[in-house]
Amino acid sequence: MPESPSKAAFRRTYSSNSIKVRQVEVGPSDFVKIRMLGKGDVGRVYLVREKKSKKLYAMKVLSKKEMIERKKIKRALTEQEILATANHPFIVTLYHSFQSEGYLYFCMEYCMGGEFFRALQARPGKCLPEDGARFYAAEVVAALEYLHLMGFIYRDLKPENILLHQSGHIMLSDFDLAKQSNEPAGLPGMVHSEQNGLPLIDTMTCTANFRTNSFVGTEEYIAPEVIAAQGHTAAVDWWTLGILIYEMIYATTPFKGQERNDTFSNIRKAAVHFRDTPKVSQGGKDCIVRLLDKDERTRLGSRSGASEVKQHKWFSKINWGLLRNSRPPIVPPTATSHGTESPSFRHLKESNSLHLEEQLLTPNGKSQSNGHTPNSVGVEGNDLFGAFSSVTLHYDGEI
Repeated sequence: MPESPSKAAFRRTYSSNSIKVRQVEVGPSDFVKIRMLGKGDVGRVYLVREKKSKKLYAMKVLSKKEMIERKKIKRALTEQEILATANHPFIVTLYHSFQSEGYLYFCMEYCMGGEFFRALQARPGKCLPEDGARFYAAEVVAALEYLHLMGFIYRDLKPENILLHQSGHIMLSDFDLAKQSNEPAGLPGMVHSEQNGLPLIDTMTCTANFRTNSFVGTEEYIAPEVIAAQGHTAAVDWWTLGILIYEMIYATTPFKGQERNDTFSNIRKAAVHFRDTPKVSQGGKDCIVRLLDKDERTRLGSRSGASEVKQHKWFSKINWGLLRNSRPPIVPPTATSHGTESPSFRHLKESNSLHLEEQLLTPNGKSQSNGHTPNSVGVEGNDLFGAFSSVTLHYDGEI
């Protein structure tokens, strides 16, 4: 009897101890490029098929030249560190990373459901019922909890950075704006629930005393403390969760203004306004208002992190331990052409095509290219991309 999509979703053992790191076993020429899935300022994401296994992957290809010019090398190294060490059902899976003289490559799980943003756009009213929004908000909370335990602040939560697995569960992607504490991730502390006195894991201690001053994020999702340039902590992730929940329910963000400065002014000063329709429970409204507290010190999640958010009454229906075994609200339609034509990915055309076959892997895990290569040597003679690891990752339970 065939498995339902949600049952077929996650077979792996989700533990960091279940990852086996090997010297990279593939190179660019081991893949056939099918089409482009997305593009950014320093790179592109392609749907590729591995020649040997015939498996589909999403391959993120970052231009070294663009990263050097835009000073984004550190961001790429941070993203690799997160992807190579994370093993969580709601964070996109990395299988290989390698480099050529001109590019860095991340070979990741292909999420056939496409972009969560486009899945929302395709729904009636471009939104979800409250129960559906709660389900996906819970999966995001679980993913953020894991990142915070690792000592990372995500900083760029938005529907465009969430992918839908073929099962309908979400996967966070795009970690180039994530920031890691300068100190090693501390051991999580313990606090007691205000509701029932039970001990809870305090994930805020994993990023304790860590403030960053970078002005990053997406306009309508930026937290007030980021706009005020007073430094920010992991509490920014709980602010963005509040914006996401509101957008999932109302199909718009709560502080959007006509111009950028209007939006920023609303974020810093305006109260959250709830329309009469759709109807939202008092618990839902309270959760959003507390997540969108303009004072980061009293914001929901600022005291003990994810455990505090999970304890909110709006999430009382959620069985946290069984989330990945539950049927999601959106189960993507079966993709056509053996999974290569997802309706939830934009159709993009390349102006300058990248030919994977021209990138030749060398024994040390780096590659040589037949094309133009940038100068990736720093002023002191060090390789600017020397910290990038060329590895293949194997996961226990994968079949």
